[in-house]
Amino acid sequence: MSEKTSERIKAIVEGADIILFMKGVPAAPQCGFSAAVVKVLDGFGVTYDSVNVLADPFIREGLKEYSNWPTFPQLYVKGEFVGGCDIVREMAASGEFAKLLADNGIEKVGA
Repeated sequence: MSEKTSERIKAIVEGADIILFMKGVPAAPQCGFSAAVVKVLDGFGVTYDSVNVLADPFIREGLKEYSNWPTFPQLYVKGEFVGGCDIVREMAASGEFAKLLADNGIEKVGA
């Protein structure tokens, strides 16, 4: 991965409290795994940014190296990699995701 791509990814990751790198966009996910993470985030009522990895091959390939995670979606909270679809769903079901949000001072929209 080029240094420029690494810097772009770092700026994106650090530029939002919650960032979802996904296939498609939240209103129109292009894979079931991305749709599942959107559903979790929307269910928690939090504001988040997203990046369509299908629209940018440099981000798509570079992010795999950046996170050391080979698949999408990839979720970051406060600059830290959380995981992919299965991890996010498991964390949501166990209460860990709500705790992660609270620990990072992230509240529901309008809360």
